[in-house]
Amino acid sequence: MNLAPNLDWVFVSSSPLSADELCKWATRPNCGAVVTFCGTVRNTSTTGHDITSLEYETDVALAEARLAEVVGEARSRWGEIGAVAVHHRIGTVELGEITVVVAVSSPHRQDAFEAAKYLIDTVKNCVPMWKREVWEGGSAWSEEAHDIVSVRKR
Repeated sequence: MNLAPNLDWVFVSSSPLSADELCKWATRPNCGAVVTFCGTVRNTSTTGHDITSLEYETDVALAEARLAEVVGEARSRWGEIGAVAVHHRIGTVELGEITVVVAVSSPHRQDAFEAAKYLIDTVKNCVPMWKREVWEGGSAWSEEAHDIVSVRKR
């Protein structure tokens, strides 16, 4: 889903994500900084199992609407940021694969870094996304679950 074709790009997909694609897309002639963040599947968990993959579930339309709300709030806080993209995987994501990518361009690096940090932190707290951890011989919903909060409360 591309809400503002020139500046905002939020997307939820079962297809692999590309940080390079988002970085290239976010690069703008009026912006001297592009910050990207990638969340990847790691092999450790609070359960003590060696994780082999994660499974994400959500309602895509609801998640994309909430992602757009998060981007809008970032824009209200950092008025000079340029392009903003947030992509999240759903379905099975294997060890080492990317689960979420954030890319922010800005005329100056401080705003890009701050906005990118805000975006990933807020996505984790405000977008309804459920994660199942999978290991050899078993699986469980993540113990890191929490209540979904309003974007404006972040």
